[in-house]
Amino acid sequence: MVELLPWVTHTANLAAMYDTSTRRYALALLAQGRSMNSVSNQTGISRAAIRAWQTRIEPLPRLLANANPCPRCRPAPGAPEDAASYSYLLGLYLGDGCISAHPRGVGHYLRIACADAWPGLIEACQTAIKAVRPESGVYNLQKQGCVSVTSYDRHWPCLFPQHGPGKKHSRLIALEPWQQAIVDAHPWEFIRGLIHSDGCRITNWTEKIIGGERKRYEYVRYFFTNTSTDILGLFTDTLDRVAVEWRSANHGRRAQNISVAKRHSVELMDQHIGPKY
Repeated sequence: MVELLPWVTHTANLAAMYDTSTRRYALALLAQGRSMNSVSNQTGISRAAIRAWQTRIEPLPRLLANANPCPRCRPAPGAPEDAASYSYLLGLYLGDGCISAHPRGVGHYLRIACADAWPGLIEACQTAIKAVRPESGVYNLQKQGCVSVTSYDRHWPCLFPQHGPGKKHSRLIALEPWQQAIVDAHPWEFIRGLIHSDGCRITNWTEKIIGGERKRYEYVRYFFTNTSTDILGLFTDTLDRVAVEWRSANHGRRAQNISVAKRHSVELMDQHIGPKY
């Protein structure tokens, strides 16, 4: 039996973390004339892994079976090690995320839609995914007006048990006890994820006549809009825990707006959330 050197084994294990479609996508970028560095920077995949795929594109079953252990699949299930990043990613997923099964594999794709107007949000989303599943690949799929930050992993449904058939507003959305414990420990990260996905920070203005003179006043407020009453409830319950005052701004036929406009509450939101960028 030939014993592999440590660095060879490490490279092989890294290369085995990605499904075949991800490998083909990276190699297709190379075929377009892109440099190895460029493809690595765009996809978040190491150059060593991409280089290995040029020789063998199919993953080794033995390595794939042992790769990327899931904290929820252990004999004693636990939570992700980076709980703060998970809390933020949970907010992003509940707002603008989805999970879909690979059509020819055992894994799943996590996709978070991020508008092109917010490059900082795209980067923060990538960082959170890498923190929650360090060995899984992350890459961007460009669409019209937005980027789908995408990651393939066998265990995304384990980490986001809210995954299910149909749209989120048409089914029950409730946190598991271990998820609620994370949100309780990291409420601002969860709120930030929800605001970054389905919320915004805007500046309103109004005019008042004082002493016969018309004056213009500007004030900041935050909005969160969603069609799921369950997700709205998770958002407002978490606001209550951090002493942020809120109110329902309006009730549309489908979506509902939650507004944060009181000065002290806006100051808290500015301290922990801030505008998208």
